[in-house]
Amino acid sequence: MAQEGGLALVRKAVEVLDLLAEQGEATAASIAEDLGEPRSSVYRLLSSLQKLQMVESGSGRGAYRLGFHLLSLGTAVVERFDERRFARPVMERLHEQTGETVYLCVRRERQAVCIERLDGRRVQSLALKLGGALPLHAGAASRALLAFDDRAAWTQYLESGPLQRFTPSTPVTGEELLPALEQVRRDGIAVSDQDVTVGVAALGVPILDYLGRVRAALSISGVREAILSDATTALREQLLLAGEEVSRAMGWKAVDGAVADFG
Repeated sequence: MAQEGGLALVRKAVEVLDLLAEQGEATAASIAEDLGEPRSSVYRLLSSLQKLQMVESGSGRGAYRLGFHLLSLGTAVVERFDERRFARPVMERLHEQTGETVYLCVRRERQAVCIERLDGRRVQSLALKLGGALPLHAGAASRALLAFDDRAAWTQYLESGPLQRFTPSTPVTGEELLPALEQVRRDGIAVSDQDVTVGVAALGVPILDYLGRVRAALSISGVREAILSDATTALREQLLLAGEEVSRAMGWKAVDGAVADFG
């Protein structure tokens, strides 16, 4: 019973931290209301988290925000990814060449999680922040991760629950999503045309390892006209070459010069 109580307390602490990560700052009263917990319990929990430097006083009266101790923990998590280490210099070059926002994402269950992001100089999309996530059916990086997984995983994903629609262009049914995933496999590149944010488009390519498994996805995002116009063929070429370069650093070898071949 004591173990169950301890787990419940840890779960509540995580819920508080997740809420602060989402909202930026919040008072104990608003946290208690959002989580459906007694205010006294939330106050005690926040006090304990503050002593551990997990949270700190916010800018408003009675407000709290995430503490700096979480920064060191988050940095330790991010730095363990080989994908990030190999991709970072390629991302920096791509960012310098294009001026657009560049992402690196990895899969975690039904989501694509952003583990590196370089903000664009012209527009900074807020749909996928560093450490944030999108479902695998929405966005270019997300669909690149799903498309280059085994096809059986596509069916499992569709059957595991209803898909969230972000805009009228988001593929949320098998009739919409499966052809899109097949297209990604044929082309070696995923195209997101306003299916996460109206007016914003993105391109995504898979990062493969020495076994040919998809390990991550590299993506570039910006205003639709800058990403998908007739004059942006070079942008696709740059991204495809960047994805291949990072994949080679992960030990992948091309088959007949193809960017990816999963048949």
